[in-house]
Amino acid sequence: MIKGGKNILGSLREYKTLSLLTVFFIILEAVFNALIPFITAQLINNLQGQNMDMGAVSRTGLLLLVMAGLSLTAGGLAGFTSAKASSGFAKNLRGDLFRKIQTYSFGNIDKFSTPSLITRLTTDIDNVMMSFMILIRESVRAPLVIIFAFIMAFRMAGSLAYSFLIIIPFLAVAFFLIIKFAMPYFRKGFRQFDVINRVVGENVQAAREVKAYARGDYEKEKFKGFSEDMMKIFTKADTIVNFSSPVMQMAIYFNMLFIFAVGSQMVVSSGGVDLNVGQMSAMLTYGMQIMIQLMFLSMVFVLLTMSAESVRRINEILAEESSLHSPEGGAKELADGSVAFHRVSFKYSEEAEAYTLSDLDFRIESGMTVGILGGTGSGKSSLVQLIPRLYDVSRGSIEVGGRDVRDYDLESLRDQAVLVLQKNVLFSGTIADNIRWGNPRASDEEVEWAAKLAQADAFIRSFPEGYQTYIEQGGTNVSGGQRQRLTIARALLKKPKILIFDDSTSAVDTKTDALIQKSLKESLPGTTKIFIAQRISSVKDADRIIVMQSGKILAMGSHEELLKKVPSYRETYEKQGGGVHVQ
Repeated sequence: MIKGGKNILGSLREYKTLSLLTVFFIILEAVFNALIPFITAQLINNLQGQNMDMGAVSRTGLLLLVMAGLSLTAGGLAGFTSAKASSGFAKNLRGDLFRKIQTYSFGNIDKFSTPSLITRLTTDIDNVMMSFMILIRESVRAPLVIIFAFIMAFRMAGSLAYSFLIIIPFLAVAFFLIIKFAMPYFRKGFRQFDVINRVVGENVQAAREVKAYARGDYEKEKFKGFSEDMMKIFTKADTIVNFSSPVMQMAIYFNMLFIFAVGSQMVVSSGGVDLNVGQMSAMLTYGMQIMIQLMFLSMVFVLLTMSAESVRRINEILAEESSLHSPEGGAKELADGSVAFHRVSFKYSEEAEAYTLSDLDFRIESGMTVGILGGTGSGKSSLVQLIPRLYDVSRGSIEVGGRDVRDYDLESLRDQAVLVLQKNVLFSGTIADNIRWGNPRASDEEVEWAAKLAQADAFIRSFPEGYQTYIEQGGTNVSGGQRQRLTIARALLKKPKILIFDDSTSAVDTKTDALIQKSLKESLPGTTKIFIAQRISSVKDADRIIVMQSGKILAMGSHEELLKKVPSYRETYEKQGGGVHVQ
């Protein structure tokens, strides 16, 4: 089979029996197809005889009808079982691929990219499904028909059958060369699929920005360029592959001419002793069977050539192991919400030269409210993503609840150290369903409690359907601020020991931001709260503020301490309307 195919065959599971049944029915069909020309030759010879036995002719004709019916039945059953086996195989494979992706860390997803993962779950699996269906039918049928036809032809015409031994090696070499030259273009083409998926995904997600900036024409031209690149790649691949058709036609015509020329001479010169008309007719039929099956084999090779790259790409996903693992017997419970960074440095990949975070060393006591400030690229998001272990530190260690984060069961850690991202998305479903992502077993009262803390209850009740209002995919029918408040409510429903906001209130006004922080402080006094913010006013009442710059901690202290000690902090605060600080 295709290189690497043994890995994906593990997804056959309950469809192995149907696959084997397909092979069995194909064998039956091949046997019947091989016998039909032999019986037909006997019928022709009976019709040519001086004393024609109509009873024998009738019996032979009836036998032909039975053989044809059995062949048709076997072929039909093979078609049914192969279709069901291949579609079931694709269903299992798609499920296995999806479940594998769910185990990935952020680092694994970064490695493949989202558009590439989507292509592998759709286009690549469709290619494999079609190839598998053809493979279990034609790759079995074609060799069997060719072997049976050659045996029967050799039995009837002797040395005349050796003509097939000239054609088959010629075709094998031709197909090998076609595949060799076409494969690089198919590989390049599938990479282009990833690019187009990325472009389409970006355009659809940013549809409002495209229209707001009147960039529709630019996006269309960009998409047209990528589409034309794909067209050129597959045109080259198809041009090479299409050589298989004239090569096959040449082989068929050569075989027919050879049998007509040599066979006719044998019939005439031997007076029908070495080769009679019925046998010559059967030879032509067997020749056509062999050529047709060789043509089918060429189609199989073309499909396998295309799907070989799909199999490789799918196997990459199945073989990839998550860069993060839960330790065996990992801790399930956080003792408290304390966080301690011990000489932590971090970079997103081992190959990266520079560290995103360098030598961070600080401690947050349980129940504290901490603000994190810094310019773009200062490492704020990278820092907080290390706490629930979305990435692992490169050097140093992080303790949560007095224990190294690598000692916790991952799911338990993330249930109790919850990160609310700035661009957290909503899913298709009701508002209540989206909030219950934080706790599927939450009651209606708990859902409303979380919404009230997130200052979302009022706007939810303003909708005619209230909490049963349907949210479109991605939350496109609510505003950015409303979307952020719903994602905050979703996190609150977990009632975590550590609650991290990665600039999650950037789309709400200052008043609402203050109300959210006030309600969190009053209702979750024991929860450690960490806020990444752009506005100093959002974190000025925090117990501690961490100011970051270029992946390092520039300063740390209370709002008043930073105003006194850090000129850049004081300058930023004044520019943001904080007023002039009096010494």
